[in-house]
Amino acid sequence: MANIFTSSIGKKLIMSISGLFLILFMFIHAFVNALSLISDEAFDAGCEFMALPIVTVMVPVLAAGFIIHIVYAFILNFMNLKARGPQRYAVANKAKTDDWASKNMLVLGIIVLGVLAFHLTHFWAKMQLPEMMGGHPEVGSVLMKETFKPLWVVIVYIVWFAALWLHINHGFWSALHTLGLNNNIWMKRWKVVSLVISTVLVVVFVAVAVKAHIVANGCCACC
Repeated sequence: MANIFTSSIGKKLIMSISGLFLILFMFIHAFVNALSLISDEAFDAGCEFMALPIVTVMVPVLAAGFIIHIVYAFILNFMNLKARGPQRYAVANKAKTDDWASKNMLVLGIIVLGVLAFHLTHFWAKMQLPEMMGGHPEVGSVLMKETFKPLWVVIVYIVWFAALWLHINHGFWSALHTLGLNNNIWMKRWKVVSLVISTVLVVVFVAVAVKAHIVANGCCACC
């Protein structure tokens, strides 16, 4: 069992599994956020669902997943820098964008992590945390508009989403490669799936932020 956590292959497996777990969470998060594109009532209903005990009990698991993914990212990056330079994954026939992403996954991860902390101060600290402490959380739809009203906040989030797109676009198929799903036929398919997954997630997140900014500033009479 110890070899799973200490061997090079074991570290990559843990990194891949934790990454896929986080992508699954982001799809759930994107689905709830997308409800704000329908109506404030729909989004608030989604927030209430996410506040149910059966969902909030997953928060420690999610936090553990993030911590594991981050720790092993630094470990693997250090190992690869020491062994063969900054390239994390030795995958043949990579496109230039894949090659760039693979060499900069740690940098992209740091950007994602940095703005994630910024994001948590906007939403988790004002919704989930007060509820956990027995207080009164802010209304999700109202908080969404307040958060994205300043243009600079929207820009910061879009930069975050761009880094997230690059990270997931490379990370998803790379994780499957590590798990052994790496024959020539399926790798091409997984790269297409990775592109679709990362693009859908980022388009939803950007659309939510932009709509909230437009509505908050009264730029759309029909919203």
